[in-house]
Amino acid sequence: MSAASLVALLTMTATTTSAQDAPPAEDDVVVVTGFRGSLQSAISTKRNESGIVDVIKAEDIADFPDLNLAESLQRVPGVAITRANGEGRQISVRGLGSEYTRVRINGMEAIATTGGTVNSGGTNRTRGFDFNMFASELFNSLSVRKSASADVEEGSLGATVDLQTARPFDFKGGQLVVSAQASYNDLARDVTPRFTMLASQRWADGKLGALASVAYEKRHIKEEGANITRWTYGGANGGFNAASTLPNYTIAQINDTNTATALYHPRIPSYVSYDIESERLGLTGSFQMRPTEQTLITIDALYSDVKTTRDEAQFQAIGLSRAGSGKPQTIIRDGVVEGRNLIYAELDNVDVRTQSAWDELETEFSQVSLSVRHDFTDRLRGTLLLGTAVSKFSNPVSTIVTFDRANTQDFSYDFRSRMPLIDWGFDVKDPAAWTMNTGTSEVRIRPNAVTNRFDSAQMGAEYTVNDGLKIKAGIDYRKFALDSEGYYRTSETVVNTLSPADLANVSTQYTGFGRGLDGPDGVVTGWLRPDLQKFADLYDIYCNCGIYALTGTGNSSARGQFITVDEADLGVYVMAEFRTSLFGKPIRGDAGLRHVQTEQHSGGYAAVGSTIKWVEAERTYDMTLPSANLAMDVSDDVLLRVSAAQTIARPSISSLTPGGDVAIQGANRGFSSGNPFIEPTKSNNVDLSLEWYPTRSSIYAVGFFYKEINTFVQTLRQDIPFNQLGLPDSLLVGTTATPNDIFAVSQPINSPGGELKGMELNIQRDLDFLPGWASHFGVLFNYTFVDSNIEYLTSTTPGAPTINETLVGLSKNAANFTLYYETEKFSVRGSVAYREGYLTAVPSNDGNSVAGTNATTNYDISASYNLTPKFKLSIEGINLTDEFNDQYVDASNRLHVRTHTGRQFFLSGRYSF
Repeated sequence: MSAASLVALLTMTATTTSAQDAPPAEDDVVVVTGFRGSLQSAISTKRNESGIVDVIKAEDIADFPDLNLAESLQRVPGVAITRANGEGRQISVRGLGSEYTRVRINGMEAIATTGGTVNSGGTNRTRGFDFNMFASELFNSLSVRKSASADVEEGSLGATVDLQTARPFDFKGGQLVVSAQASYNDLARDVTPRFTMLASQRWADGKLGALASVAYEKRHIKEEGANITRWTYGGANGGFNAASTLPNYTIAQINDTNTATALYHPRIPSYVSYDIESERLGLTGSFQMRPTEQTLITIDALYSDVKTTRDEAQFQAIGLSRAGSGKPQTIIRDGVVEGRNLIYAELDNVDVRTQSAWDELETEFSQVSLSVRHDFTDRLRGTLLLGTAVSKFSNPVSTIVTFDRANTQDFSYDFRSRMPLIDWGFDVKDPAAWTMNTGTSEVRIRPNAVTNRFDSAQMGAEYTVNDGLKIKAGIDYRKFALDSEGYYRTSETVVNTLSPADLANVSTQYTGFGRGLDGPDGVVTGWLRPDLQKFADLYDIYCNCGIYALTGTGNSSARGQFITVDEADLGVYVMAEFRTSLFGKPIRGDAGLRHVQTEQHSGGYAAVGSTIKWVEAERTYDMTLPSANLAMDVSDDVLLRVSAAQTIARPSISSLTPGGDVAIQGANRGFSSGNPFIEPTKSNNVDLSLEWYPTRSSIYAVGFFYKEINTFVQTLRQDIPFNQLGLPDSLLVGTTATPNDIFAVSQPINSPGGELKGMELNIQRDLDFLPGWASHFGVLFNYTFVDSNIEYLTSTTPGAPTINETLVGLSKNAANFTLYYETEKFSVRGSVAYREGYLTAVPSNDGNSVAGTNATTNYDISASYNLTPKFKLSIEGINLTDEFNDQYVDASNRLHVRTHTGRQFFLSGRYSF
């Protein structure tokens, strides 16, 4: 969009004729109750916006429609969620992942980061927001702003999501609400509690108010299944033993190193179980004061603390990915090839491993903000917002202990069913079958922490020129800081050598594996595993002494954990809001310009010649971003919207480090580096929406959107021998890696970008036109189609081939459907959410063309009954079909991860005093 077009649009507003609505007084706020009421309120808010905005409202005081904020957001057209540990963690909007979505809490940008299993994204060191950080009862509204306006800070390509906590002036008088809930997971087979309370009061003729709320819960879930850690080609890691035989294939074909023609096999076929217990405490506080009719002062505070323990048991055939004494000694005796995939194999001399991991994780989030609104005159208003937010993630205990067994005979795997069958070939519960020796087994102790801090200041003014024109201008400043650290042992393969009796004393039997996996008969249900508590007590592994001493920047493997990034964004904007008529039709909208300057300073450890040193990088850039939104009342109940804007999204915070990280874990070899000079992603956007509001509680809408993305921040993945990376061999001292080992190398780069386009269909309808009892039904349905064509690089070498694929994280098709029935006393609703599969990496490692996640369909149901006007009982079921997390590598859909978390059921009571 050109500046000239913006000036023309502003000039047009000089002839405005329609009256502007006055802002409602807080005493006019109507407390909306019930699911139907929340939909009516959300539709009313959406209809009055100039841009493309979707809203979700609380059903009642401290009573959000869903237990998780991400689960609620997926009801918004264009929004899809990713889950971790059985609940929504992050969102994507119109195919753009969490990195491209900004989240504001009470008007202030924030980042909330948590930890997770490797299969669910691991520890968040990005700009993405983890919605599982907060209980939904702490909030009373969510809004998803898909179109840009100049007065909203830049930083998102997908959407800006606003989370709003409750405030005392939201209510006319005093409020006290309490609820208690019991939760049951059918895989963990445990009942856990949940408790919420909200209290609010107003004094001094309503001019003072205070509110406090608390939400506390415990959760216990299990996640079980298969974890393959990709597939690799036969010639990788030195290839199979020359004695290997496979019908119709020569040994040269078995050990082919050409990834375009080679046979592929599972890299580390494994069974895995995570036992996860979490405790979440959330607190909000709000104080509001109206010293005069012209002034409103609000202080908001939000605190959340999530503590989690994760107990992992994993049983794996590690030798198939291990060079030296591993794979080169393994002999293929027989097998079945499908396409180029060795989906069934009988093998001898296979190294296997049983490992236990224990993690203690905690995230503390706190935010305090002050907002002031003052009307200097009837025409001039000023606003001020000051605040700070801190998210502290710590993983003080992160420990893995392994037992190993070399050269196992009669081993086989079978991937002819989606859940693989692994025959280990020996008594997996016998302590005498296992060993623990230096050089083979491992004890990993890796405490780590990440701290994010946001400081924000905003000041704005708005001047009403006449009934049809308002001018807004303002300045905002945001400062973001990230600090990351981690500590490792000097050598994780130096361990206590155990005799069979010693090993038996520090081991335990893992049992009960495989319930609900829907796998073939014969899947092992238990195995011997290290008992971490006994092992730690006997060998004092947390003493930080002797062979278990931890080092930080002096440790070649740990240095990459130390990252600092500081970013300061200064923005100024000017815009006009207008109301007028065109061809006799009322129109309203806004148009404006935002100019922003960004300063970034980052530090990390990188190779300087033959040594590793702390290096720092700085950069500054600025840009001007125009935006405009227009809404026309085509008729009394039909609305046409058009929006156009330029938007940007800055690169992931952790990717801005100039340093690198050498990661060696078991048979996995990796090197990741940052790029402090990576360019932000910029997009030109156009939105068109047609909306029909036949009743106050109904909407039929269709929207089209187009984004021209100038560059895409791609994570370039390559497989490169360590001795070709230009790094000193000293980085491998104390590890099992050699300079000749192939490392999975990744670095963020700017790719050429491409187009993204799609459409959204949104239907919300009360079926009150039906006769009798059927008039209490209602339906919600939304469908989103998104497509993109992104050019991915395979190398930074000029002229290297490229790959055209859809955007990482983009599901072409997604849909949600809810059928509800509600009377004054009784409410029930059932929901289904579908998300088509999406890519997670292009290209993937080990010659796999892509990596991705397969489609999911989730079914939920809830019901409530008002025993009295003040007391309500509710029951809810989540993930009723126990949907699997099914991840793959390569276009041939090679299994990477397949796990499930069971069904979740809730029974609750809620009382309003």
